[in-house]
Amino acid sequence: MSDTDRTAPPALQVTPSGQACGASVTGVDLSQPLTADTVAAIRAAWLEHHVLAFPDQHLSDDDLERFTTYFGDFGDDPFIAPIPGRQHIIAVERRADEKSPLFAEAWHSDWSFQARPPSGTCLYGITIPPVGGDTLFANQHAALDAMPAELRARIDGRIAIHSAKRAYAPDGMYGNHDAKGRSMVILPSRDADNTQLHPLIRKHPETGREGLFSCFGYIIGIDGMADAEAMQLLMALYQWQTLEQFQYRHRWQPNMLVMWDNRSVLHAATGGYTGHDRLLHRTTIAAV
Repeated sequence: MSDTDRTAPPALQVTPSGQACGASVTGVDLSQPLTADTVAAIRAAWLEHHVLAFPDQHLSDDDLERFTTYFGDFGDDPFIAPIPGRQHIIAVERRADEKSPLFAEAWHSDWSFQARPPSGTCLYGITIPPVGGDTLFANQHAALDAMPAELRARIDGRIAIHSAKRAYAPDGMYGNHDAKGRSMVILPSRDADNTQLHPLIRKHPETGREGLFSCFGYIIGIDGMADAEAMQLLMALYQWQTLEQFQYRHRWQPNMLVMWDNRSVLHAATGGYTGHDRLLHRTTIAAV
């Protein structure tokens, strides 16, 4: 395949990042309703590249919601309050003078602790600082494909225990002590203590391709394994699945929409923009 995907509609240009995943999509105006052919082409590119960036998009919240629903129902976003007047949009925000710990700095797949974790996430850049703030993505199909046989044998058939308690319980990272001074409205709850079981290796529900699913950020143990042994295995897995060779570093621009496949990639926020405001609006695509 050439650098530009020839299967897309004539105006749609899909240009791979040249890294472990990710592509840029141009030739489409997301502020307008999309044809079925265009939606199908975007979905195909999304499933192939796992992370799509749409630069130079001038979107209202209505536009962002309409685009999201082309790919599924809205997912449930627990523990974070939506923006005023909306049910399905949350603000990923940090003020220039904010001192609280960086939000979402740990590698994770969004809401993997849910019974049916979301298919994807859409994030639209509104106020983008001139430096820093990149988002890192790690291709979990590539990580599994390249995994040493010894590590693969240790995780084959294993079921991970997922929970949000490290993050969103009252005593978690974003718990009651964290609320002061944070611009994002986080709602810690004892509901974060709940657990869900998901296999460490699972097939993508649309492509059938095997990949690793989530990592240490939301995994608190392995079913049927002693805690000490489980933590040792999870740390070995974490170190492997986040290696730089599996990564794509996304650099943001104002008015850029990014959508990623939570079934295929991990992601992590980065800092480096102290003294600058940053604001993005986010929607979640429910499991299909």
